[in-house]
Amino acid sequence: MAEGRGGGARYIVGIDLGTTNCALACADLAQLTREGAAPSVAEVPVWQLVGPGECAQRALLPSNIYLPSEHELTPGALRLPWGEERFAVGELAKSRGAQVPGRFVSSAKSWLCHAGVARDAPILPWGAPEGVDRLSPIEASAHYLRHLAAAWEASHPGATLSEQEVLLTVPASFDEVARELTVRAAREAGIAKLTLVEEPQAAFQDWISRGGKEAARNLGEHRLILVVDVGGGTSDFTLVKVTSSEREGRTLERVAVGEHILLGGDNMDSALARRVEARLGQKLEAARWSALVQSCRRAKEELFAPDAPERRTVSVAGRGSGLVGGTLSAELSREEVRRELLDGFFPRTRPGDLPQRGGRAGLMELGLPYASDPAITRHLAAFLTRHAAALGDAGSAMLRPDAILLNGGVFTPRAIAERLIEVVSGWFSGRPPIARLELAEGALELAVARGAVFRGLARRGLAPSIGGGSSRGYYVEIETPQGARALCLIPRGMEEGREVELPRTFALSLERPVRFELLETRTELPGAAGELHELESESEPDGESRFHRLPPIETRLSSGAESPQARGNRPPQLPVRLRAALSEIGTLELWCQSAMDERRWKLEFQLRGGAGAEGDGALAEVAPMPKRFGEARVLVERVFGAKAIQVERREIKDLARDLERTLGARDGWSSPLCRELWSALHAGFARRRRTADHERLWCNLTGYCLRPGFGAPLDGWRAGETFKAFEQGLQYRSEPHNWEAWWVMWRRVAGGLDAAQQGKLFEQLEAALRPQQRPKGAATKSAKGGSEGTVEMVRLLGALERIEPRRKEEAGEWLLRRLEVEGPAEHLLWTLGRLGARVPFAGSSHEVISVTCAEEWLGRLMPLAGSAREGAALSFALCQLARLSGDRHRDLAAERRAEVLAVLGALKAPPELRRHLMEVVADEAGERARLFGESLPAGLTLLE
Repeated sequence: MAEGRGGGARYIVGIDLGTTNCALACADLAQLTREGAAPSVAEVPVWQLVGPGECAQRALLPSNIYLPSEHELTPGALRLPWGEERFAVGELAKSRGAQVPGRFVSSAKSWLCHAGVARDAPILPWGAPEGVDRLSPIEASAHYLRHLAAAWEASHPGATLSEQEVLLTVPASFDEVARELTVRAAREAGIAKLTLVEEPQAAFQDWISRGGKEAARNLGEHRLILVVDVGGGTSDFTLVKVTSSEREGRTLERVAVGEHILLGGDNMDSALARRVEARLGQKLEAARWSALVQSCRRAKEELFAPDAPERRTVSVAGRGSGLVGGTLSAELSREEVRRELLDGFFPRTRPGDLPQRGGRAGLMELGLPYASDPAITRHLAAFLTRHAAALGDAGSAMLRPDAILLNGGVFTPRAIAERLIEVVSGWFSGRPPIARLELAEGALELAVARGAVFRGLARRGLAPSIGGGSSRGYYVEIETPQGARALCLIPRGMEEGREVELPRTFALSLERPVRFELLETRTELPGAAGELHELESESEPDGESRFHRLPPIETRLSSGAESPQARGNRPPQLPVRLRAALSEIGTLELWCQSAMDERRWKLEFQLRGGAGAEGDGALAEVAPMPKRFGEARVLVERVFGAKAIQVERREIKDLARDLERTLGARDGWSSPLCRELWSALHAGFARRRRTADHERLWCNLTGYCLRPGFGAPLDGWRAGETFKAFEQGLQYRSEPHNWEAWWVMWRRVAGGLDAAQQGKLFEQLEAALRPQQRPKGAATKSAKGGSEGTVEMVRLLGALERIEPRRKEEAGEWLLRRLEVEGPAEHLLWTLGRLGARVPFAGSSHEVISVTCAEEWLGRLMPLAGSAREGAALSFALCQLARLSGDRHRDLAAERRAEVLAVLGALKAPPELRRHLMEVVADEAGERARLFGESLPAGLTLLE
């Protein structure tokens, strides 16, 4: 039996792991009393805490966690039928979190698809104060699933959830990584066997299955059904095609899914909160803002209820404690809430009105990169335009569905549902209004869990089946003589459980990680597995690329022999073929299969957030090298080769100049060329210590060729290999130029080092740079390096973006003390700017210093503006400390930014620099170079 099909299970269990709420449903297979009779599908009320020490069953489990302080609650306050818990989950967490938002975890599901952070790092609650426990998005999701499993088993003694047939729902637009992370969370919760089901498909499955003959009649002559699922965090669009034939009768097939749109009920709550905040007349800090959002959510639900009052008071605690700080209050009227949500999120638009791009990089009030355009109707127009050519009438600019099924808590207010139907129908003037297929009363928040159960019954022929296979096609980027191409691994629509082997052979290096650049598309492209497609020409009608990059997938092909690098040889190569499959769970699996024997290597996604996640190319030569590259390699091997060749000292010192004569000026070297030169230098790793000149030159060229440590294939592995030199130490440390080159190299490659490696660098810098705490040995080494060595050590501090914020704050204090003694030196100001940056260059956004600390540093830096010395460096530091990120947890108050803007004006800072304090701006190439501190390799793409 295939994994997840639950051959010995008594129950089919559907789990809706929602952004706002979770739900359970089940069918008892023991009810199968006669052939063809399906058991009923029922919701499963979930045990949860509704107050301290008060436990009850509720239809929904709010997707919230509250992390109480050690003595906040009395013993037994978190006791559930299965025992005492450490954290509150559900209703109690929701109510408690509104009062103490700094200990409140919400929207964990949205964080699972946020590639800009380390999703397995403890980052939630986002912006929580020091001393609060934190969870990773994966851990938070696992907590919800663990709670659901315990609640299930409390209501069904003897029927362990892991032994049942479990179907877990995910947004149709979730990419492969978010799906993998969801599966990982389920396994951490003890649910090892499961199948993933797309949420819009589950909602339609519920409608068609529960409706029976009546649903079939309502379907009538409809041939294309649009499912619009808007939940707390995402807007998900799916198209289901209905066909009829005498032989097969009526068949249902999911034919298209939308792009991932991080936009839903959470954004609506934030929009209302911004309206109330403006009425209060002050910008709220992160904690009170979170409390206001929760208060607005409750007000929204009340004011959209059938018996809603005319007005509702929204309150948030004032500054300070209770009676001293007072309470801030404002009113929201039923009409303005209706107007804000309808006109802001479901405006009446024309068919050609597509999502507005540019401007703000996205609404990040809650720390997440939400869609920059809040109009769901415009996103829906883009979806229908994108699929018009493949699924519509010839020449039609927009696809017209025959009927629409709405799902998600956002559509509970009838006014919102009616507005969406009105807008979509209006796009097709002169034609009858589009029909609306309605879920059963009260089903909007339960349909997905029930539909997942019906999906399980459909496998047994006990419910209508919806086909469609994979909702996306998977491709791998390869280099061909004609340039980069997308090689099809799995075409869109391929059924689960199938495996394919690509009819191409690759030459891969053994004993080193290899990487594949994986792409996906939700648009059907002609051709089977193994066919090539051009990357640049494959674009949608709205101008967007059809291909979307996933994090790289990597493995290390081991021959079982001694590493060739250890012997000074180039890695041997092995001919392999790629094999790809869609697992029964619904996730992608990829292997390298030896073309010579039975050996096989599984490829794994690299899931770390931040730029350092960039990996390396699979093929030995991923880009054409200059014609004289072979000569350049010979030059490197002559100096660092395995055989000790008599080389004049001048020849060693002139290697860099000779390389430029051969390959052109260094600042024009491309990223692939730099990385290939790094490979030649790394082959001479063991010979870098032959002389002081060898060591200094190796450090200079290695750092230059690997800068900034990320952004090109295999950089994570390269940086780790280079770090072995740090663990061995500098041989000629008494040579000032070697000491300086040593620290320059680590600054250049730091972006590719992990947190532990950067921590080791910090510890050595701390010994030399911490005021009045320099061990004698460290002080001597630094002194021998001279002032330039110290300067480069200081600059390296600024590149350590993955160290803990407390360490950054500590290091900043050292530098501020130096400023008081040495004056506003450029290297001190640049490093302070990097340490306190609101938007990291290579790190994760959860690792920035606190707003309080950033404001304190600004208070000590701004008075320096009276001196003309180092005005550009001071402007840079002030900009980095006060830059607008769009994330309230990281951003300074508007009044403080205004003060910094005034100082920047006095310093005559360029307009593009000041603009960073007024709006969210994506970095351009020049800004990236300033952040890095020098030029970046030509053609390098730094992925977000």
